[in-house]
Amino acid sequence: MSTVATPRRYTLVAIVLHWLIALGILTLLGLGLAMTRGSLPPMDRFAFYQWHKSIGLTVLVLMALRVVWRLIHRPPPLPETMPKAEQQAAGAAHLALYGLLLALPLVGWAMVSASPYNIPTVLYGVIPWPHLPVLPGLPNKAAVEGVLKLVHSYGAWLLIALLLLHVGAALRHHLVLRDDTLWRMLPLVPRAGAKPEVPSR
Repeated sequence: MSTVATPRRYTLVAIVLHWLIALGILTLLGLGLAMTRGSLPPMDRFAFYQWHKSIGLTVLVLMALRVVWRLIHRPPPLPETMPKAEQQAAGAAHLALYGLLLALPLVGWAMVSASPYNIPTVLYGVIPWPHLPVLPGLPNKAAVEGVLKLVHSYGAWLLIALLLLHVGAALRHHLVLRDDTLWRMLPLVPRAGAKPEVPSR
């Protein structure tokens, strides 16, 4: 697969980043629901929180790379048969997803930084990660942490709604409209009825 976008396919880097971020987000949502809705023993809940922080910050780094890559690599165009209003809606949904996928890890990082418990963050139990500046020294840390928790929680539910919309739209294009919208982001999957791409080195 080429590392350069073709008129029909995303670049290999964009595809890898997309699916790594998707895997991270699904894991984060699962951990988040288990932490907030499940009846976990205290030590298991603590472990889940640590994994949630590590994966969340990893998603933040991957999203930063994804944004930089997107800015310097033009994505393949949407199908010409897609109505203009639908193209604009798709663009707005992608912007909203990008914004949430950057904002939610940042809010989570801020929430940890403002926590009165001052628990250090060590990515995957190996790499120390600093708190954000200013927040650890606030006199009203508990109140700030409470607001950030609400923002993080409501943002997560909004993200779930957008993801369902995103997946539903992709499946509609693939199964109903039968165009290339989903195929252009699938890794190493040839388009049905089309000649497979010759990998470039």
